[in-house]
Parts: sequence; structure tokens; C-alpha cells
Amino acid sequence: MLTPGMLHHIEMNVSVLKVSLSFWEPLLTMLGYTERENWHAGRSYILNGSCLLFVQAKNTTDAFNRRGVGLSHLAFQADSRHQVDQITAWVRESGFRILYKDVHPYQGETQHYALYCEDPDKIKVAIIAPAERESKQ
Repeated sequence: MLTPGMLHHIEMNVSVLKVSLSFWEPLLTMLGYTERENWHAGRSYILNGSCLLFVQAKNTTDAFNRRGVGLSHLAFQADSRHQVDQITAWVRESGFRILYKDVHPYQGETQHYALYCEDPDKIKVAIIAPAERESKQ
């Protein structure tokens, strides 16, 4: 269902499409996205009307820097802590970089239960578990 103001799409230029898709395709599939379009220079995935596009960059001389002006990271809502753990295992087994290993899986001032990792172009990705309900005593 489309909602006014909802994110329509994000397009990301990547340095090597095939390498980036080795990260993004399995991750997005685990999060419930499906492939929407597939063309020689890109791929798109959709979930609930929001679309993520990955396009082969024409200029690959300028490296991405998440601490500079522009995108810092993409954060996705997980359905559970278990899903965060499953995706963490996949990231680790696939050889992608897990960030903040010293505090994983708790991160930030609010102590999110989350995975923070990097895609092949060093774009930071977060997978955040829903907050657990406090038990009533």
C-alpha cells in the first residue's frame, strides 16, 4: 500500500555491480525484498512500494566516505532479534565486515539490538531488531 510521504526509492551507484550484488541480493532477500528489474548496468528490489536500485557507477575514481557530506548509512528494520542474528551469521560467513564488534549486538545510546556492517563499497548498513517489550512484574 502506497502512503504519501513514504520513501519511493534510493538509487546507489556502486563500484562493481556484481560484487555489490553479492552482498545486497542475499541481504535484501532475507529482509523480504523481491527483484523488480534487472538490466545490464543495474538491479532493483522492492518491498511495500519502496525500491532500492543498484547501478554500476560510471566514475569509480572517487571513493565513498560515509563520514563526509552525503549518506551516512542505511538502516533496515528486522522482524526480530533472531533475524538480526541470522543476518549477522550470514555476513560473518560471507566475509563481509561487521562494525563495532566490541559492542555487538548492542549499539548506540539507546542500546539497539542490531547488526552494523559494511557493503563492498564500505557503505554502512544497519539491521535493527524491534524493541523488546518490557515484562510486567
